[in-house]
Amino acid sequence: MGLHKPDNVAGSSAPAIMVGLFVATGGLLFGYDTGAINGILAMDTFKHDFSTGFTDENGRPGMYPGQVALIVAMLSAGTTVGALLSAPIADQWGRRLSLIFAIGIFCIGAIFQVAANNVALLATGRTLAGVGVGMVSVLVPLYQSEMAPKWIRGTLVCAYQLSITAGLLAASIVNILTYKLTTAAAYRIPIGLQLTWAVILAGGLLILPETPRYLIKRGYKEAAGLSLSRLRRLDITHPALIEELAEIQANHEYEMALGPDSYKDIIFGEPHLGRRTLTGCGLQMLQQLTGVNFIMYYGTTFFNGAGVDNPFLISLIMQIINVVSTFPGLFVVESWGRRRLLIVGAIGMAVCQLLIASYATASGDTDIPTQHRILISFVAVYIFFFAASWGPVVWVVTSEIYPLKVRAKSMSVSTASNWILNFGIAYGTPFMVDTSAEAANLGSRVFFVWGTFCILSIAFVWFMVYETSKISLEQIDEMYERVDKAWHSRDFEPSWSFQQMRDFGFSESGIPPAQPQLELQSSNASSSQSDTGGSSTTNATTTTTTTTTTSSQDDKMLSQMGHIDLSY
Repeated sequence: MGLHKPDNVAGSSAPAIMVGLFVATGGLLFGYDTGAINGILAMDTFKHDFSTGFTDENGRPGMYPGQVALIVAMLSAGTTVGALLSAPIADQWGRRLSLIFAIGIFCIGAIFQVAANNVALLATGRTLAGVGVGMVSVLVPLYQSEMAPKWIRGTLVCAYQLSITAGLLAASIVNILTYKLTTAAAYRIPIGLQLTWAVILAGGLLILPETPRYLIKRGYKEAAGLSLSRLRRLDITHPALIEELAEIQANHEYEMALGPDSYKDIIFGEPHLGRRTLTGCGLQMLQQLTGVNFIMYYGTTFFNGAGVDNPFLISLIMQIINVVSTFPGLFVVESWGRRRLLIVGAIGMAVCQLLIASYATASGDTDIPTQHRILISFVAVYIFFFAASWGPVVWVVTSEIYPLKVRAKSMSVSTASNWILNFGIAYGTPFMVDTSAEAANLGSRVFFVWGTFCILSIAFVWFMVYETSKISLEQIDEMYERVDKAWHSRDFEPSWSFQQMRDFGFSESGIPPAQPQLELQSSNASSSQSDTGGSSTTNATTTTTTTTTTSSQDDKMLSQMGHIDLSY
């Protein structure tokens, strides 16, 4: 399954795994907020308290489509700003302190939402909370990828998506418990509860280490060694730890020798940074264009409008499927690889969505009960494919493919592209599916749109996404320099030593020795022996004995360390 630590990996991975899983719970903040607003918008109490005169077809108080779009989309607007702010803050303050700062902003936004009694104040609170969520969405995968061992890096980053789904599920449960209340507590309790885990997460981050790669980037080699020692449970003088630290440092120095770490270089820098940035932005945008947040933001409202009985219960079932379906992705992301999982997921999602839209179009207004069963069934299957593939794996790929010097900047730009599309979908969906005169009233035909983008996603992954499983973050640089086509990346075998690349401009491990050089060494040895007299012969014998002794000692040391994997 790929979740067993290889026998040749030195030290223990338990500290890094526990740290990675704890930090991953930052996804609860976004997941819970998204799930909470999904149910709150459908609550009668909320619509009564925040209505500004709009009434639905039954004469009950409601919200204008523009107001609903504003409330939902302002979180996404804030997240776009937060994602872009995260890079300079993370590079200046560090990944850990930046996460604590982001959670603080999120808490301020949540307090505004709890206290809100009108749409303007609620939208302001969601914008502030969005800034915090946007920063967290960059910093959590960044922190995880920089401190995780390579053999389980993908699984740990996938846990971030698992936390998002757990937050969505928790919000659905809370909404079901409170939506029948007739006071403001019906929606204020779900909003206020998100503060609980935010405080716990911020407290835990106070005692966690900074990532060793960030410390190397800032020039703090000793602190990086201590951090890596805590994460690998190895003595700071252990050969495997020293080698890993030296390779991280050499790789960073090699990257800096190729060019600076400015925003311009995420497009024009080497090796192939423009291609990597395009890959990350494309994946993040396509993740949104698969239509997942149409279900997550408006699922309850959409099922309600479609005439489905008990839409709150249906949404809860969808969230349970979302959580459970994330686990297959965690287990196969290393063994299957990133590319295969993304392609299989896109195929599955496209089939489900096109079937929903096709049947709804063909049947029209007839056979409504069958339409509902098909809608619910295939949305459930669609969520399974998304949760097992595009949900977690997009975050994995975008946290791995960038070099250390621009990793924070590139991740912030690619994540911002996700949130820009998130904002567009969140704001535009009410106008696409609402039944009012202001909307297009597409209904289930909206799945034609999402299904088309899923088909485009298959081609994008095939041509653009490199396979990054089972290699270290430093070796990914080598892959982008040596492999021209993404579909050839699965066969890549790393061979460079970045310490040699830094010191000599080339890596002996990647270049076979030339035969003439070997012959020259042999002829030199022969002539030195033929030109020497008796005393020289004695010296040569002594030198040979010393060399043999030294070589045997080196061979013995190497044989003892030969089973240890010195790269993470």
